[in-house]
Amino acid sequence: MHLPTNSRHTPTTQVIEIAIRLGIIILILAWSLQILSPFISLIAWGAIIAVAVYSPFLKLAKKLGGRKKLAVTLFAVISIATILIPVISLSSSLVESAITIGSEIGTGTVSIPPPSESVREWPLIGEKTYTFWNQASSDLGALLEKYPHQLSSIGKKLLAAAAGVGSGILQFIISLIIAAAFLVSADTVSRSMQRLARRLSGDHGEALLTMSANTVRSVTIGVIGIAFIQAVLGGLGMMFVGVPAAGLLAIVILVFAIAQLPPILVLAPVIFYVFSVESTTVAVVFTVWSILVSVSDAVLKPMLLGRGVDAPMMVILLGAIGGMITSGIVGLFIGAVVLAVGYKLFQAWIEMDEAAPAVPPETGSSTQ
Repeated sequence: MHLPTNSRHTPTTQVIEIAIRLGIIILILAWSLQILSPFISLIAWGAIIAVAVYSPFLKLAKKLGGRKKLAVTLFAVISIATILIPVISLSSSLVESAITIGSEIGTGTVSIPPPSESVREWPLIGEKTYTFWNQASSDLGALLEKYPHQLSSIGKKLLAAAAGVGSGILQFIISLIIAAAFLVSADTVSRSMQRLARRLSGDHGEALLTMSANTVRSVTIGVIGIAFIQAVLGGLGMMFVGVPAAGLLAIVILVFAIAQLPPILVLAPVIFYVFSVESTTVAVVFTVWSILVSVSDAVLKPMLLGRGVDAPMMVILLGAIGGMITSGIVGLFIGAVVLAVGYKLFQAWIEMDEAAPAVPPETGSSTQ
């Protein structure tokens, strides 16, 4: 018996070669993901924004005579200005207020109006709030000296929150620029995504790709759009009754509403404040308005969430909430898309099984 002189094509050698090739491919992919990891969230945000505004962008480009580059430039400039102008205005206002309060504290001229007796009637926190507020109005300096560590901790948290907000705004502006780049080459990107979808899912690829784009638009309108409406309505109500920092509180309502938390969590302390400084009629009207703002999503979500998406609204909503819990704001969209695609794949699998022709049972030969 002679051993083969060329063992290149033996099963063991082939397995080793396949393992080496797969290992190299996995290594390159992992290395590439590690290099791109700082930019993945920015690219994902840019893609989400591009998909969400693609239809209005096409209408704008059509009105401009098909000049897509001009439409993209207008989109980028208007979007960035829409973000920066309120932020700069709010930041300057907060800085001026902080400087004024700091100088008044330093000179001892700061004055806080005393609380009304109705503050004592607030449930659970009324007595403590009245005592703290009354002490602050009578001798703020002594109160600040009494709680130095607590005030220092609060100041550090506020600075950290401000830094986080600034970083988020910068990332969002970069994402807008990336979205503009996607819109410029929308046709090329669309063809590439269609080829990838067909490669992954065959004949169902384009349908799943269309559903994914529609899901992103649906979540944009049904989650962020509703949150924006609630923030605007809440801010208008607070401005009407003269609540200080109404614009800042409206931004907090926006963040809470995007996180699927009811705006009443922000508006409830404001309601207590309004009852302590305004008449009962004004306070009751503001309370009713705040409740309507908080529950408005129960009416708006069935109208806006899931439009144009061939998946139940509950699937989209659960995907958005679960995705945001696990992956932040970007997960709001990614979770909805993944769950909607998974739902459609499961539905297609069920329908395929039902559409399969039934195999007649074998009949044995009858005995004579």
